[in-house]
Amino acid sequence: MSMFCYQCQEAIGNKGCSYAKGACGKPADVANLQDLLIYSLKGLAIFRTNAPLEVRKKEENAELCNGLDKFILEKLFSTITNANFDRNYFIKAIKETIEMREMGKKKTAEMGMTDIKFADHDVANFTITDENIDEKAASIGVLATENEDIRSLRELMTYGIKGMAAYADHALRLGKEVKEIVMFIERAFIATLDDSLGVDELVALVMETGKYSVDAMAVLDAANTETYGNPEITEVNIGVRNNPAILISGHDLLDMEQLLKQTEGTGVDVYTHSEMLPANSYPAFKKYDHLVGNYGNAWWQQDTEFESFNGAIILTTNCLVPPKDSYKDRVFTTNEVGFDGVKHIANPEKDQPKDFSEVIALAKTLPAPTEIETGKIIGGLAHNQVIALADKVVDAVKSGAIKRFVVMAGCDGRDKKRSYFTDVAKELPEDSVIMTAGCAKYRYNKLDLGDIGGIPRVLDAGQCNDSYSLVVIALKLKEVFGLEDINDLPISFDIAWYEQKAVTVLLALLFLGVKGIRLGPTLPAFVSPAVLNVLVENFDIRPTGEVKADVEAMMAGK
Repeated sequence: MSMFCYQCQEAIGNKGCSYAKGACGKPADVANLQDLLIYSLKGLAIFRTNAPLEVRKKEENAELCNGLDKFILEKLFSTITNANFDRNYFIKAIKETIEMREMGKKKTAEMGMTDIKFADHDVANFTITDENIDEKAASIGVLATENEDIRSLRELMTYGIKGMAAYADHALRLGKEVKEIVMFIERAFIATLDDSLGVDELVALVMETGKYSVDAMAVLDAANTETYGNPEITEVNIGVRNNPAILISGHDLLDMEQLLKQTEGTGVDVYTHSEMLPANSYPAFKKYDHLVGNYGNAWWQQDTEFESFNGAIILTTNCLVPPKDSYKDRVFTTNEVGFDGVKHIANPEKDQPKDFSEVIALAKTLPAPTEIETGKIIGGLAHNQVIALADKVVDAVKSGAIKRFVVMAGCDGRDKKRSYFTDVAKELPEDSVIMTAGCAKYRYNKLDLGDIGGIPRVLDAGQCNDSYSLVVIALKLKEVFGLEDINDLPISFDIAWYEQKAVTVLLALLFLGVKGIRLGPTLPAFVSPAVLNVLVENFDIRPTGEVKADVEAMMAGK
């Protein structure tokens, strides 16, 4: 077995990828190096958890501490599915992590701190060379934990942490405080080393991961809206203009802002792709008339859509499909995204913007995009906008015009069974409203589902991290209707998942007490039968089933 990875929905046979390459295209050596990077970060965490929050904020420690927080979040982010396929990136990251671990070890020794838990563990002491790194990487993977249920809970927590780190990293880039989130990540990492913790203790830690998942989504929501304004209902163009263009994909709004500023007045249009679609609804971006609209669909279709786009392409976060040679030379990565042979835009010095000049120069030499569709789609229905419509929504519920809200948030992917979500959208009666966030929306956001008294039947809150908006909306409705329990609302949850940020969203919903979630198109391979039984007994989690039966059950509140 050259690798073992089962962190995403594409795990082969719904068991795991265990050959020379994963279903996502990740080579075995890179998969193992990602495991070794996580292992290395646990070693670093051992020598950071002894410093309380007030110490980390002290002026003499703040700059170093902030740098370490940023490093940990970025490196976790790089291990998310479809983020980084670059072997050299991970070798460098592992070496840097070990250097930081040794620096932390030295500092704790200088401070006379000798009683450090797990300081004698291999994660705190191992070394690597260019010759032994692959052997070490292959020896510490997921299956090193023999007990299936303990392994399942450790991985469930780890994958929730990866998604949490992605959200916290975006918030940190916009200047938000995330130290407490990083401190939880470190504490949770150390818990995965503790063989004295049984199922009950780990279940409690998984639920605590849900709590910090809510915190991470909340701080990112604040970062985005305070920086760029609250999203507004927006008709987004999906056609093209006859100008050279840049396509920006991923989730990072700071990259979006800097690209728009640098392309202003150049004659180069900018289009969003996949999870960057919601950027069209932020007030700060609407002033740029060269932000044309959205091109294409969810991430997994990029191998055809990048081809027809013709222009330059920027990947700001995960959701990279290994690029074809036919367009590879038009693709740029940035942040923690990487692929061997693809040009990378480095992060700048502190407080400086990125330099997109090479992307812009290339775009000017390329043809305009080939049109693949025309029309408009509606976005911008995040919590602030929907709460502004609260009276209209409540009246529609009280009058019976709206019988049910169905939350169909999450990820899209290649699995043919994902047509289920399109079929559900079509099958839902006209007195129901779909609430969505994430790229799962591409399964139905271009259907003509109409509206209910001016309320669109698809309320698109934005990116996957904007699932927080759906929670805020639900809690507001609970308050308005005077209900004690969120589960008493006329809301059903029919969630699509693919990668670790969806795990973060799921754990957040469980922490908030949401029950009866349908999850598909398959249940996670990393959840053992016994752990699944715990989730079923406590939260009534269930797999998606036959479309008509699921719709009938959801409309009946089941």
